[in-house]
Amino acid sequence: MMKRNLQLLFMLLICAAGVFAQNTEENPPIQDNSFLIEEAYNQEAGVIQHINTFTRSRGGDWLYTFTEEIPVPNQKHQLSLTLPVQKVGGFSGGETGIGDVAINYRYQLVGNKKTAVAPRFSLLLPTGNFRKERGAGGIGFQFNLPVSVQFSRKFVAHSNAGFTLTPRAKNILGERARTVDYNLGQSIVWLAALRFNVLLESVWNNTEKVEGFRQTSRENEVLINPGIRWAHNFKNGLQIVPGVAVPIGIGPSRGTRGIFFYLSFEHPFKKQSK
Repeated sequence: MMKRNLQLLFMLLICAAGVFAQNTEENPPIQDNSFLIEEAYNQEAGVIQHINTFTRSRGGDWLYTFTEEIPVPNQKHQLSLTLPVQKVGGFSGGETGIGDVAINYRYQLVGNKKTAVAPRFSLLLPTGNFRKERGAGGIGFQFNLPVSVQFSRKFVAHSNAGFTLTPRAKNILGERARTVDYNLGQSIVWLAALRFNVLLESVWNNTEKVEGFRQTSRENEVLINPGIRWAHNFKNGLQIVPGVAVPIGIGPSRGTRGIFFYLSFEHPFKKQSK
């Protein structure tokens, strides 16, 4: 039933793409956050963005995140805060609560019409309950390098590489160990119209789990994530970008299924100087 609903949803949304294809040159192409891949476009000066994501797995677990991005004071430097809320335990039970909050800084190292590079450093705060599997149990440090390249008028590629270090992570029993996680990602975005994009993302996560005092084990996750997004632009400068995708596990993650929803609000928070 879920598969049929998703197929119907995609058919309706793709049919609606014709509406957005009638857009004019007054509205620039979408340069928004991707879903599982981080794009390398910092916020423009005087523009703030509110990003909502919701992921639900076939087993019943779900994750909601809210991210606030703001330039400080211009596009070179960007600060953001990510607040996660999640349910772990599936249909059989579990509790809902806050996860580990992230404070993020990004530097626009390269930013032109063809290429963007914006390394990010994040401080992960142990606000989630590690005994409920909603947090790492200790302060973490994360680095990610997103690179965005526009190959043509119709196609843009985004690449990610990063790692997360948690010096004193805990398992549900409170046993401590140092963990290091690695991530790689690649996506291609088809700019089907000025306000309509088709995305195909792939991600690899190699994570370390605390098994006992100073004892860890490693797990691999491989996902592909086809999806679409579209934009609604308003005269006051507000841009609303909804999106939907279907994460699918392959290889070591075979059998994993889910649905991903995205909703972004971007608007000026101060007048631009002329």
